[in-house]
Amino acid sequence: MDEPVWRRTEIDSPCVKICVIHPAEKICAGCYRTSDEIAAWSRMSPEARRAVMAELPGRAGLLKKRRGGRGARLSDRA
Repeated sequence: MDEPVWRRTEIDSPCVKICVIHPAEKICAGCYRTSDEIAAWSRMSPEARRAVMAELPGRAGLLKKRRGGRGARLSDRA
């Protein structure tokens, strides 16, 4: 009889290995967690992890705004 494969039961980390904290928003550009959430992740309860995961999609829009670039330079001339 085959033994069942061992599986972890905790919620996976949302880390995508793009670890850069946005200077203004103070969230990671890859996973959208705060540095405090990242540091505490391994000690969080499943409920706390679920709560953070539920907030992440709403944070994504905070980093979609462009800070400048060509469009900003052109609008400054108008």
